[in-house]
Amino acid sequence: MEIPITTTFSVEGYRIKEYKGVVRGIIVRSPTIMQGILGGLKSVIGGRISAYTEMCEQARQQAYDLLIEHARAVGANAIVGMRYDASEVVARESATEVLCYGTAVVIERAT
Repeated sequence: MEIPITTTFSVEGYRIKEYKGVVRGIIVRSPTIMQGILGGLKSVIGGRISAYTEMCEQARQQAYDLLIEHARAVGANAIVGMRYDASEVVARESATEVLCYGTAVVIERAT
């Protein structure tokens, strides 16, 4: 079952009944060998680097999925104030950290 996740601090039509705290999903990814080769070649000639875009999207999705798992583990049925953050962890090995975080809450329909 999907839980509501929003970048705002409220869910329209619902009220926050309980705050469960900050939840997060974090993943550190590096490109596969093929992504590294294709990305390296593309960086020489310029333009959009699809192999790296794919790697970043995979990392974002995994961090998002871990965020949902964490929220469910603390008993939340929604997440408000969701954000992403990313940073380079190991420069020469092209590892990127992606963090997805927000506030886990219990919501109920507004009356």
